[in-house]
Amino acid sequence: MGNIGIHKTTLRIAALELLMAMLPLIGYSQSKRAFMVGISDYSSNKADGKGWDDIHGENDVKLLVPTLNKQGFTIQKLCNKEATANNIRKSLISFSEKCKSGDIVYLHFSCHGQPFEDYDGDESDGWDEALVPFDALKEYHQGKYTGENHITDDELNGYLKTIRNNVGPKGIVYVVIDACHAGSSYRGEEDEDSIVIRGTDKGFSKSNKQYAPRIDKRGKIKVESSAQMANICILEACRSYQVNSEIRNDGKYYGSLSYYVNKVLQSARLDKSTSWMENVAQLMNKDVRLVRQNPVIEISL
Repeated sequence: MGNIGIHKTTLRIAALELLMAMLPLIGYSQSKRAFMVGISDYSSNKADGKGWDDIHGENDVKLLVPTLNKQGFTIQKLCNKEATANNIRKSLISFSEKCKSGDIVYLHFSCHGQPFEDYDGDESDGWDEALVPFDALKEYHQGKYTGENHITDDELNGYLKTIRNNVGPKGIVYVVIDACHAGSSYRGEEDEDSIVIRGTDKGFSKSNKQYAPRIDKRGKIKVESSAQMANICILEACRSYQVNSEIRNDGKYYGSLSYYVNKVLQSARLDKSTSWMENVAQLMNKDVRLVRQNPVIEISL
């Protein structure tokens, strides 16, 4: 009987030690969440003949969704006419509210990009960078369109800060921007030799200011970090003064960045290790079709 009593006491102590070890994990559960925007059809603003050319942003989303699903991500997405400025804003708010401590978060934007005249003076070169939703016009028109449907980097950064605060230091936030903020927007017929560019070299300006890109050749840029926020890694398709070319594979066009992100994530896990982004950049730099662009990584680590 004495030995049985000792054995029970040992079991109680072991159970208590296990409970104490698990206490920090009670109430904590990590989730994988993704928010994706992919626009191919810009037909809503072509009436004046000066609208945005169609690209293949929706292809990027279709390519990546199965890959992210296999890695356990729940995905919220907006494509084409669903990807209006209002819908993107509302979805980013609802998405950020779902993000919890320790989550692995992935945001993806495949669309046109455009330089946007800086009105608050926080950009040294006088230009913000903006994502172009489905209903954003290409030019300023007094009384018709003043840029309200563009989503500038300042606005996007506000959403990202909220997400980083909600996720906290136990999680991480990844952002992939397969857009372009420089270069000419042109395309040929969709054959083997055609080129599809995302973006424009004409800045959006109410003062008709001429866009002159800042030449920044850094491949990696340090961004704000905080002990209370999740680390963030932002992967961009090209430098601010370069064009972002789509590439053709198996008869379909994809954003060059999206294509290689998907290729790398076939074998790499999306977790707190950021090495997969370096692998994407290396593959893009080796692709002879992309000799005129260099991916950029912005990282808080």
